[in-house]
Amino acid sequence: MNYLSVENISKSFGERTLFKDISFGINKDQKIAFIAKNGSGKTCIMKIINGEDDPDTGQVVVRKDIKMAFLSQDHNLQDELTIEESIFASDNEILHVIERYEKALERPEDEEAYQKAFDDMDRHNAWDFETQFKQILFKLKLEDFKLKVKNLSGGQKKRLSLAIILINRPDLLILDEPTNHLDLEMIEWLESYFAKENITLFMVTHDRFFLERVCNEIIELDNGKLYQYKGNYSYYLEKKEERIASENATIDKAQNLFVKELAWMRRQPKARTTKSKSRQDDFYKIKEVAESRRKENVVELEINMERMGSKIIELHKISKKFGDKVILNDFTFDFQRGARIGIIGKNGTGKSTFLNLLTGTIPADSGKVVVGDTIKIGYYTQSGINPKPGQRVIDIIKEYGEYIPLAKGRIISASQLLERFLFDAKKQYDYVEKLSGGELKRLYLCTVLIQNPNFLILDEPTNDLDIVTLNVLESFLLDYPGCLLVVSHDRYFMDKIVDHLFVFRGQGEIENFPGNYSDFRAYEDSVEPVKEEPKEKVNWKQNNPTSSGLTFNEQKEFQKIEREIKELELKKKEIEQLFSDGKVADADIEKKANELQNVIKKMEEKEERWFELSSKLEG
Repeated sequence: MNYLSVENISKSFGERTLFKDISFGINKDQKIAFIAKNGSGKTCIMKIINGEDDPDTGQVVVRKDIKMAFLSQDHNLQDELTIEESIFASDNEILHVIERYEKALERPEDEEAYQKAFDDMDRHNAWDFETQFKQILFKLKLEDFKLKVKNLSGGQKKRLSLAIILINRPDLLILDEPTNHLDLEMIEWLESYFAKENITLFMVTHDRFFLERVCNEIIELDNGKLYQYKGNYSYYLEKKEERIASENATIDKAQNLFVKELAWMRRQPKARTTKSKSRQDDFYKIKEVAESRRKENVVELEINMERMGSKIIELHKISKKFGDKVILNDFTFDFQRGARIGIIGKNGTGKSTFLNLLTGTIPADSGKVVVGDTIKIGYYTQSGINPKPGQRVIDIIKEYGEYIPLAKGRIISASQLLERFLFDAKKQYDYVEKLSGGELKRLYLCTVLIQNPNFLILDEPTNDLDIVTLNVLESFLLDYPGCLLVVSHDRYFMDKIVDHLFVFRGQGEIENFPGNYSDFRAYEDSVEPVKEEPKEKVNWKQNNPTSSGLTFNEQKEFQKIEREIKELELKKKEIEQLFSDGKVADADIEKKANELQNVIKKMEEKEERWFELSSKLEG
């Protein structure tokens, strides 16, 4: 069944044509990845499909009654709503039933309203749906329902937008870089979710493991033409290589024929017969093919690395915490020449903080960082470039000099360097704020490498880079002779360039692992972990009360306790935050400490009763 058809669409901005006469279809149950270089119009095509932009020519035809959702790079949330209100702010009837039930739980004394809400949950089979959507929120670490959107980080907003889309289960999902701002655990959960669900997807992503395991078809926009591959990423790579080889063979044959026909044309035969006229027409066709050799514009990375001495960077008993959240606890490590270390761990475990400690951006609470005299650090952060108003691309590079030194005494102009990073002469004079996300990242990478570092630190370098640029970056890093320290959720990237991992487990626990990411996953899967169920998960344990052994009043109590535990957890975090921020006056310290102990005691009592009722449910 066809869900959507893109028919001969084109888009230009001034003299620049992004794409012309593009056509393809999306059918039920297809999981399609859309691949193209940065700046070729991927996001523009997605916005046209979603109705947020209009093509210059052509149209998009959507099947009647198809429910479609679009996850863009920019969130479309209301700042004043809470997480809970954002979830329920949809036209999904089952969500409205669950919302009425949640509100009834807050007023247990109104038994009539509770009973009506309870019956509605039964009638709409909403119990399983509630369990599923709370599982989605738990997996995406959106556990504090009362947080307002305006107080969320950029990553939390992206995850909330994704959660809302998954909860509403549209017929067709359009996703622009869905794995950005997700940690590895979340990515692997989302990967598994998409792989097993009967769901239709059209996505742009640079995550090649995700492409491999989720997508069953790939559409590539290459040099203005569309190519479709019925298979996953490995199949695409194989068939693309075959296609390019075949195209080059055709071009070589046409070039040989062109030389022969060109000689004939230059003789300018006097008799212009019908036969010779036809031969002239064929000549121009042959010429077009002969001159159609692929223009492989790829980023050229080169570095004149500073000499490296014997002392690199030493960490001596480094400790750092924020309030009661421990990032490092007496961490010691001595970096050696040629170190290639990747950092993995859940969001919030302190990966970026560790990089900032290493570079002196923030101070440690105790211990010391000793940097060798010859070490020159290049630090690629997530924040990227902060251009001045009205600054042009060329101005960013000229801040480092009109001419930049390369290896073996060679020099290169700022303009030539930008051309190596795929910024042509016209693009170099564009305002920085006009660049796409991928172009901004590429320019930022240029500013880091231009300083010729011998210790390169990369914090999520793969976000927004296209696959072609990623392949070039990987090749460069494989040959990079200095030290390398990388934080990335791109498993394919990590597998290729690192041979050692720092695994951040949280609360200061950092595990040294000798190997890349796939080695680590194989090791983790081979060990049967003994997992202690965290108390936070209490909120998300759901059972269908209609099939339980609880009385009516016990059912109400069970649901009420969940709500009360959640409120107590928030109160506990609030008091702890006051202490960690130093906002408790000296005279109030004892009072607040006693209040915190009372909250903890009540939580323990509520949880004990919750487990008692839960055991009856499971029985």
